[in-house]
Amino acid sequence: MVRTQVYLTEEQERGLKRLAASSGRKQSELIREAIEGYLAERQPRDWKAALETVRGMWADRDDLDELYADLRQDWDRRLKRLYGE
Repeated sequence: MVRTQVYLTEEQERGLKRLAASSGRKQSELIREAIEGYLAERQPRDWKAALETVRGMWADRDDLDELYADLRQDWDRRLKRLYGE
C-alpha cells in the first residue's frame, strides 16, 4: 500500500469517526472502500464487457424491417429538405 494524506472537513472527519466506531472498522479501511466504489463507478468499462451487456437486446423484436424502412424514409426526407431533389 501507498501512504497518502488527504484533507477532510471537520464534518467529514466526525462522520468518518462515528462510522468507524459504530462499524468496528478502521477509518483507513472505510476511506479505501469509498475510493474503490467511487473509482468503480467512474472508470471506463471494458468495451467488450459493455457490448456484452446489450447483446441480444433486440432479439425479440419483430418490427425491425419496419423500423429500418421508417428510418430510411426519414433520412430521405431530410436529404430532400436540405439539398432538394
